[in-house]
Amino acid sequence: MRRLALIVATFIVLAAPALAAGPLDELRRAFTLDGKPVPPEVFRDFGDADLGDSLRSVTTIDVKAAIESNRYGFPIARRGAWVTQSRPASGSLAGAEETSYRFIGATKSGLLIVIAAYSGGGTGVFTTLHVLDLSLAAGLDGEGRRYGRVDLTLLRSVVLGDRWEGKATIAGDVVRIATTKTPAENAPKAIEARRP
Repeated sequence: MRRLALIVATFIVLAAPALAAGPLDELRRAFTLDGKPVPPEVFRDFGDADLGDSLRSVTTIDVKAAIESNRYGFPIARRGAWVTQSRPASGSLAGAEETSYRFIGATKSGLLIVIAAYSGGGTGVFTTLHVLDLSLAAGLDGEGRRYGRVDLTLLRSVVLGDRWEGKATIAGDVVRIATTKTPAENAPKAIEARRP
């Protein structure tokens, strides 16, 4: 009986990390959590909508909470490889705001590569390549109960330009950027995806 209890306890300890890694594995594979896409407006909050700041002030978002929140409640649609979210025009002459992304994949070290595009309703469509990290964390809700968070952390943003066109591929921990069209800036050809 004692030996059986030891075997069961060993199995639980060994299986716990594998079970806990489930959400991270899904995000690294498909950029979804429980089959739901990460809301594109996460990238708006990561600073894509604020072109005036060179450093991003919001750097971590709980994806699990974001998916169920009113903050990111605008409808999400898929357009080919792109996941898009629009918010209605604010009464100005500009059209609706739109944030979209294309998930490129995970690097060898487990970082996520995403290309996001933001339009504030005018003619500009500003494209940025993001290097993101994931982690599981614990939090407390308003009642003081413990809950599990899935934190998405922005490590690096590389501006690709207004109306950028091209593709990005991952080779190990290097992201290769092939630009086919960018009217404004010259996008880099490669960056190293790494943790600080």
